Amino acid sequence: MKTMSVSKPKKQKKTMAERSNTLRAGVLGSNDGILTVVGVLFSVAVATTNTFTIFIAGLSDLLACAFSMASGEYASVSSQKDTERAAIEKERELIKTNYQDELDVVANYYVERGVKKDTANSIAKELMEKDALGTVVRVKYDLQLGHYMSPWDAAFSSLVSAASGGIFPLVAMTLLPAAIKWPGTILAVTLSVALTGYLSAKLGDGLVKTAIIRNVIVGIITMAIHYSVGLML
Repeated sequence: MKTMSVSKPKKQKKTMAERSNTLRAGVLGSNDGILTVVGVLFSVAVATTNTFTIFIAGLSDLLACAFSMASGEYASVSSQKDTERAAIEKERELIKTNYQDELDVVANYYVERGVKKDTANSIAKELMEKDALGTVVRVKYDLQLGHYMSPWDAAFSSLVSAASGGIFPLVAMTLLPAAIKWPGTILAVTLSVALTGYLSAKLGDGLVKTAIIRNVIVGIITMAIHYSVGLML
């Protein structure tokens, strides 16, 4: 007697959009970690020369920033995921109640991209017959069924990157010799924010030079402001 084997469904590969979202969260988390930690370090290091005090203040801020960024990303991406699911359910109902309008939307999508109307109608009919819901959500919302942004991936990426980014100024300020502590920390921060600017531009197809310059300027302003706050304290 033959036994039937049931194969497990293959795990779907992540789409480029899903991977990009995780990377985006990582880059933003790293940048925030750098600037937030250096802000506290500069404020405290100007007010006191006690290395242990500076280290504890910086470490506390690093952990607070990392978990804050992670929770923010989780909430943001969860909201986006809920919106995407709601849109898909709405289209599922529209296909049942107003199929022709949905078919027209798909056909018009191809007409707007230069396909002749008759050809566009044929393409739309064939696609809708094969996978009506998948076709409609792809055309209307640029979504793929079964692929949602992962709030956990974004949160973890942001948590790790924010903590990693904050380590650079923390290590520089607390471990470098006193003679080069300040210039070393400023250099570490400048190079770090330049790198995050480069990565954010690459991920977002933006202008690399502009992103780097913008991040470096923001980093310098952040350091200057918190240095001034430390002097006032």
